[in-house]
Order: sequence, then C-alpha cells, then structure tokens
Amino acid sequence: GITISSKDNTRQFVLHVISTPSRVRGLFVGLLPAKENVIADYSNTLLSIILMNTANALENTQLYKIILNQKLALEKKVDKKTKELVMAERKLLHAQKMEAIGTLAGGIAHDLNNILSGLVSYPDLLLMDLPEDSPLRDPVLTIQKSGEKASIMVQDLLTMTRRGVAVKKVIDLNEIISEYVKSPEYNKLKSYHPEVEVKTRLDSNLLKISGSPVHLSKIVMNLVSNAAEALPEGGRINITTQNRYIDLPVGSYDDVEEDDYVVLTVADNGTGISPQDLERIFEPFYTKKVMGRSGTGLGMAIIWGTVKDHKGYIDVESTEGKGTVFSLYFPVTRQEIEKDTNNLFINDYMGNGESILVVDDVEEQRYVAQGLLRKLGYSVTTVASGEEATEYMKKKSSDLLVLDMIMEPGIDGLETYKRILKLHPGQKAIITSGFSETSRVREAQKLGVGAYVKKPYMLEKIGMAIKKELQKK
Repeated sequence: GITISSKDNTRQFVLHVISTPSRVRGLFVGLLPAKENVIADYSNTLLSIILMNTANALENTQLYKIILNQKLALEKKVDKKTKELVMAERKLLHAQKMEAIGTLAGGIAHDLNNILSGLVSYPDLLLMDLPEDSPLRDPVLTIQKSGEKASIMVQDLLTMTRRGVAVKKVIDLNEIISEYVKSPEYNKLKSYHPEVEVKTRLDSNLLKISGSPVHLSKIVMNLVSNAAEALPEGGRINITTQNRYIDLPVGSYDDVEEDDYVVLTVADNGTGISPQDLERIFEPFYTKKVMGRSGTGLGMAIIWGTVKDHKGYIDVESTEGKGTVFSLYFPVTRQEIEKDTNNLFINDYMGNGESILVVDDVEEQRYVAQGLLRKLGYSVTTVASGEEATEYMKKKSSDLLVLDMIMEPGIDGLETYKRILKLHPGQKAIITSGFSETSRVREAQKLGVGAYVKKPYMLEKIGMAIKKELQKK
C-alpha cells in the first residue's frame, strides 16, 4: 500500500489494491489518525493479507454463483434428457412388444388365411355352378360371408402388427368420414349411445392423402366408438379435418416431423384418460370398453398400426373429467384421385386358354387357385415349391406364374422368379401372400412381377390381376 496527503497536508490516506493473482477486485482507501503520518510496516503487511483474503473471498463468491448456475442448468438438461430417455425407452418397449406380438400374430394370420381360402374362394366356384333358383345359394353365400368376416379379423391382426396395409390409393379423407356417418356401423353405435351428439367440421379444401380406404374408415370408426364409450351420460363428439403445415416438431405422445399434413381430430368432452392408462392405450387387448359391444381390445392397436403404415403420427391430449382429443397426422400427396372401375362382369376377366403355373407350398391353396383359374378359362398347372417350378420351366413354358411369396422349406417367390428369369427373360408373373406387401415383394416387382394379390383368393381380384398382366406387351 501507499500513503498520500490530503490537500491541506493535515491528514494521511492509505491506498491499497484489492486483487488476486488473476485480476484486480477493487481499491482500499483508509484514513490514518490525525497524529500519525505513516503506517507501520507490520500494519501494512497485515492489511495486505486481509485485503488479499477479501479479494479471494469475493472471487470465490462469484465462482460459487457461476458454478451454482451451471449446476442448475446442468440439472435441467439432465432432467430433460432423462425424460427424453424414459419416453424413448417407453417407445422402444412398445415397439418391441408390438414386434413380439406381430411375429406371433403374423404367423397365426398367415396360417389362418390359408385355412380361410376354402371358405372364401370355394363358394365362388359353387355359385357359378348353381342355378339362380337353387335353395343352396343362400347357405353358400352365408358361408362365404362368414369366411369374409373371419378374413377381416385376420386383417385386423395384420394391421395391428403393421403388416396389413397392402393397397393404397389417393383418397379424400372427408369422403371416408362422410361415408362412415351414413353407415350401418354408425347407426348401431348411435343406438347404443342415443345421448351422444356427433358433429363434423370438414375442411372443404382438404388436400389428398395416400392410403387404404378400408383401414382409414376403421380408424374413424374406432376413434368415434372410443369417444362414445367415454360419454356414459351423453355428450358431444367433434370430428374435424384440416390442412396443416408443421415447421417445428409438435406432439406430446408422438413426435411429428416437418411436412404438409392432413390432420384428423376426434374430440370428446367425456371422462378423459388417466395418465397411467394413457401410457398403455395403444397396447393390444388393453381396453376398458364393453366387451362384445365394442370389439376385442384391438381398436387402438389397429389405429396405431394403421397410422404408422400410412407414415403418419398420433398425438393424444386428455384430462380426466374434461375429455380427450386424438389428432392424427397424415402426409399430403399431390397425386390426383383415380377414377373407380366398378361394375365388373366375369367376362371382363375371363381367360382364353392361356397357360398358368401356380407355385404354392400349401396343397389347399393350389387346389383353390387351380379351381378358380380353370373356371376363368385358363390352362392350369400346379407345383409345390420354387425348386419344382424352376425344374418345370427348364423343360416347358408358361404364359404367367402365380407365385406364393412365402414358401417353407425352400426358396421363396422372389428367389423362384429370379431363377426363372434366367431361363425365360421377361417372364410374366403375379405375387400372392397372406401377409401384406413386403420389401421382397417390391423387389420382385422391380424385376418384372406384376400385381400383388392378397390371400385369401377372390375370383374377381385374382382374375383381374392375371388379365391385366397378360395384356401387357
């Protein structure tokens, strides 16, 4: 420190820098007693020590504040990351659970589709041979309708496991909703819930999406059914559609990425969903609805699987006692709606003696396909494996192949087609399977395979697929 005199030289001031080795913290100014002109060396040394400790204390205090702020910021980041990790873990567990159930259900569905082929396909053959006034026509139609209903249930299993959306086309979601509110299923729901009011507010300029009308209709039906079940004393359900551009990630249940979307919202002012139930609502067979009236507990799982198959997202907001809002986001397509080709007659897809080779590892499937195609005027040969098909084609030829995609043991439909292409470049073929379209089906189509036909066989579907492929040049 140093001493300086006052202007009148009557008093002495002591000046001392307050600092640490890293920076200056301030300046100490002291006034000596009137009778003292200098400060003793030991006093100056003691002052230096005191001021250095003061500087260190000030610096430590500031460092403490910095560390405390960093700690709080780090805790927030850790808390945020922990929540994200927990959410990611839940999504992973859900995905793993769905995958496990999907493997089981997919195998069961594949076998059931093979079994159902007889119930769905043979009635077509019987009806073609029965006179119009035959008393057997109604029982045969009943058998066929029962088989078709069972086939729809199998389709629900495949949809739940994200293996069911096989056919997509450009559609207007407003039309799907409008058709549902005129349907027998809707009227039946209204009879169960007469005090529930359903209102629609549909965007008249709604953009188009690419999807399966059957599956999207089931989504609407399941969402409205869930909402009605949440209104035991009556209430209101609002169905709305709108165009929306997402430029920032949104959604609490599912992360919605940036894009143009058509948003379907189904909201009710009912009982709401508890936080515990909200975490499990998309699990298969998890339901609190009335069994037998509203299904088997697959409704929400089907919604989840269908939305994901349509490359979409789901967001759910719910407050107990106030209601629930489901928002479904579907990517927009800029393609135009194709004109529907209904009112087909059997002559539209009859054959003219062309040779067909049916390749399927299931004997019943071969018999069904053979019977249907012979009725349509084709010359049909059947083999039980891809290897047999390859050997057959080494010696003979066929106008078209009907290839089952999954054949065990042995090579599948794709590998069979690859081998036959080496023997007969440009060979025409269609693919069939009890599953929905897979990457291997798409690979086969890139090589030249035509339509994909989903089992069980329907006379018109397989007939039109073959006719279309044979007409290609």
